[in-house]
Amino acid sequence: MLALALPALVVLAAEPLYLLVDTAVVGNLGTVALGGLAVGGGLLAWAAALLNFLAYGTTARAARRAGAGDRGGAVTEGVQATWLALALGLVVLLVFQVLAGPLTRLLAGGDGAVAEAGEEWLRTASLGAPLLLVSLAGNGWLRGVQDLRRPVRFVLAGSLLSLVLCPVLVHPAGLGLVGSAVANVAGQALTATLFVRALLREGVVWRVRPSAVARQLVIGRDLLLRAAVLQISFLVAAGVAARAGTAALGAHQIALQLFFFLALVLDAYAIAAQTLVGHALGAQRPEEARATARRVALWGLGTGCLVGVVLLALRDVVPPLFTDDPAVLDQAAVVWWFLAGFQPLAGLVFALDGVLMGAGDVGYLRTVTVGSALGGFLPLSLLAGPLDLGLPGVWTGLTLFIALRLVAVVVRVAGDRWLSAPESVTA
Repeated sequence: MLALALPALVVLAAEPLYLLVDTAVVGNLGTVALGGLAVGGGLLAWAAALLNFLAYGTTARAARRAGAGDRGGAVTEGVQATWLALALGLVVLLVFQVLAGPLTRLLAGGDGAVAEAGEEWLRTASLGAPLLLVSLAGNGWLRGVQDLRRPVRFVLAGSLLSLVLCPVLVHPAGLGLVGSAVANVAGQALTATLFVRALLREGVVWRVRPSAVARQLVIGRDLLLRAAVLQISFLVAAGVAARAGTAALGAHQIALQLFFFLALVLDAYAIAAQTLVGHALGAQRPEEARATARRVALWGLGTGCLVGVVLLALRDVVPPLFTDDPAVLDQAAVVWWFLAGFQPLAGLVFALDGVLMGAGDVGYLRTVTVGSALGGFLPLSLLAGPLDLGLPGVWTGLTLFIALRLVAVVVRVAGDRWLSAPESVTA
């Protein structure tokens, strides 16, 4: 499990680590630029997270085939996922080019400098949407065949390119916020090219198979709905933060990027569990799948506790790396306690999510996520505005959302129903 989790950690952490650096670089342009990145970046991240079934759904199907001894079938899942990624990426690109203005104004709470900055960033950064989705599909099939070394090289290459270009384009080149978006697209282009080359080296047939794409969409349907509700909740939370003031929005952006970064770090165990559980169930070894669930739960909980302690120790060190605005730092200090406090819960719930995804039990995950969002995250976020709860209200909702999900997945994994593979995963 650790042999899979460690390279997965590098892959998962690379992109959000770049985004943290990007946030720090843009933060030095001023509060308006930071708010614009929060708005534009939030919309693009929403689209990517909404379509992350291209990675997770592909991993589940490819792992089942690989576990059953059909590597060729596992690679074919990658081909079909890549075609699907290109098609969906072009749709995302078109939507953002046409609706960038209205969407950023909606999220920023109306016209103004922040909305204009967000629109400018989004129009450029969305050019990389098809490339980003192709990389998600590539990660999915390679995880399924338990090859996590090549994704490490591919993702690091793209992230390092973006990391070098971002500060150069933003400051010395004088592109400002647009330079951040250009650096983002350049890195995505390199990573996507490497993933496509990996498929070409497998000697696969690049023919679209509608039946295979349809089966991927079946498992993707539940993951898509799950991601949609989750991302709508985050967008609502960002909107509430924007209406609380520019300082609150800036602090929310810093804390949220850290949350996403840490969530993906903790998700390394989930990736390992997803691959191992898929292989075990594909080979008809349910007890091995259950043992994997126990191990990954302990590792997720322990790592979450460690991360929480480190965050508390660094609460006076990390926020100033992103901004020197006293108002933003004051707001960040309040949110920090929430961010650190729920890390143990997050570590456990993310790990068990991976177990259920590997088993193809995505219908249950969909129901749990929707119920937890509608019952916890969204109500508290929406009430934070009229009740003048500010960021504490928003982040209390996020904490409740994680806690409700945790109870539900623990109950599920303790039973036996998740060990029966749905047809959409095995077909």
